Amino acid sequence: MSIKTYKQATWEAMKEEMLRDSTVYAIAEDMQGTGGLLGQYTGLGDAIGDESRLLDAPISETAIVASGVGAALAGMRPVVDLRFSNCMFVCMDEIINQAAKSRYMFGGQGKVHMVIRSTDGILAMQGAHHTDCLDAWFAHVPGLQVVLPSGPAEAKGLLKTAIRNDNPVVFLEHKALYAMEEEVPDEEYTLPFQARIARAGTDVTIVVYSIMVSRAMEAAKALAEAGISAEVIDLRSISPWDKEAVLASVAKTGHAVVATEGPKQGGFGGEISATIAEEAFSSLKAPVQRLGGPFVPIPVAPNLEDLCRVTPADIAAAAKAALGRA
Repeated sequence: MSIKTYKQATWEAMKEEMLRDSTVYAIAEDMQGTGGLLGQYTGLGDAIGDESRLLDAPISETAIVASGVGAALAGMRPVVDLRFSNCMFVCMDEIINQAAKSRYMFGGQGKVHMVIRSTDGILAMQGAHHTDCLDAWFAHVPGLQVVLPSGPAEAKGLLKTAIRNDNPVVFLEHKALYAMEEEVPDEEYTLPFQARIARAGTDVTIVVYSIMVSRAMEAAKALAEAGISAEVIDLRSISPWDKEAVLASVAKTGHAVVATEGPKQGGFGGEISATIAEEAFSSLKAPVQRLGGPFVPIPVAPNLEDLCRVTPADIAAAAKAALGRA
């Protein structure tokens, strides 16, 4: 195990997969200038000995994704980078009508095995054009798989699995994760699109994904100091999503908190909460507590931006409310 940043871990995932499979390539704006938006591809061409598999794209998300769809149908495995999730609005036809539906409409003969990487979430003063959490949008589309890693080690294993997948994968990476460091296995590994128990507990289940995992872990630590044992479930993927793991945890604890950073209205937290209520009602000792962001565009002003975040304190308070200890 070595301490690595999120950027290092995903860079290694790209290197390993590009060396393993010659059909894997990456395309992004500023690829040749800065190595992508955050330098996540810098030096990759030298590492694999083939600079031609790192394509520098024009500022046209429509062209980038459309070229990826065509390349995938022709047998390649593109990793398409769209900088910010808000940029994905521009190419929704290519993602929804082409990437997501082609395998079904062609009777399995046309597989769009491509990965669409994009950063999302609130970081700091980036304004409404660069801070949306769009996971629920894409989870609503049959044919797409939606993956949201929670840290460097998770990101490396999940990105490798996404690249090998025969379906289009929307790989949403919270911008705050790029500053995260943690131990990452040195050996080659992949991770399944299945939930994991990030922290075992007996009193309340906290269901989260992406950046909310680290916040839930912080909340669980505070709850432990108050004598409450919280189990944290990291979904990893929300399409498919591992409802069996969630239901099994709720059956054990009898209480549930679901927390997402995106707006509570129409968010994927509603799907999780409804499933718990429908399929684990007899296990629940209290209503599900659901947290999400306010239904507003994210403001630039730091004091207002802070009001849009779901914090560890919010999660801990919701867990106490579920247990009647608010």
